[in-house]
Amino acid sequence: MKLAGKTVFITGAARGIGAEVARQCVAHDANVFLIGTSGDLLAQVAGELGEKAAFAEVDVTDLPAVEAAVETAAQHFGGIDVVLANAGITSYGTVATISKEAFERTMDVNVSGMWNTLSATLPHVTKSKGHVLTVCSVSSFVPGAGIHAYSASKAAAEMMTSCFALEVAYRGVTVGSVHPGWTDTAMVRDTAADLDSFVELRKRLPWPLHATISVEDCARAIVRGMRRRSSRVYAPGSMRLLYWGRGLIQSPLGLRINRILVGRIVQPMEEEVRALGRSMSTRAVQQLSKGHSK
Repeated sequence: MKLAGKTVFITGAARGIGAEVARQCVAHDANVFLIGTSGDLLAQVAGELGEKAAFAEVDVTDLPAVEAAVETAAQHFGGIDVVLANAGITSYGTVATISKEAFERTMDVNVSGMWNTLSATLPHVTKSKGHVLTVCSVSSFVPGAGIHAYSASKAAAEMMTSCFALEVAYRGVTVGSVHPGWTDTAMVRDTAADLDSFVELRKRLPWPLHATISVEDCARAIVRGMRRRSSRVYAPGSMRLLYWGRGLIQSPLGLRINRILVGRIVQPMEEEVRALGRSMSTRAVQQLSKGHSK
């Protein structure tokens, strides 16, 4: 698919991967419609990209708001050809330490928010016979201590994507999932700043799990996936090895090895999360409070 003249609808587009994908899509002469919860940052990105970009401040967990943004995008640019369901948050802590509110918010944004995006954009990508990509992470198939809420949400997102692909194939719509490893985003940096145990955990992981990819390289892989209508996108490409080895990773042997690698990190992580008094970054807590105040 040539992106020139196409319209790409991107959630979670205020910063990080979403914003960089928007920049690279515009470099391919596409139009982009950006949504997210940080209006000021969205305005900055859209202003940088000029007339090829428009935006709306939207929480993806609010279906009517997502539907309204989708209609605005379609009217503004004449349709929607590609969707990137990128909006996502993380929370940390074991079942013993995470707050119920943080767990529920993670599932709401990463699963329900993605469903809202798929549902709202489906009529338009059906009309254009377009392509949909969802950001599901390597965590959708590699279990990690202390991030069970994020991992569970991404596993659910991946399965939803696979089912959705089957449901819309007869419409001429193609669908794929994106599986980045550690990406140098604010979300990863915030977690590292909060938890020394998280930094230690990453050091213990074997290749390719310990590798970090730049936002630019991750976005480049995603845009390539859009152009190729890929059913799977890996960033970096070495994540493909983990995907095909997921059966071993989640086997009794794989889980035993995982426990040996990270088992001693769990108790210090629990102590750190208890000391923090929160299960999310300060920025995520502020956004959560903002959402509740509406």
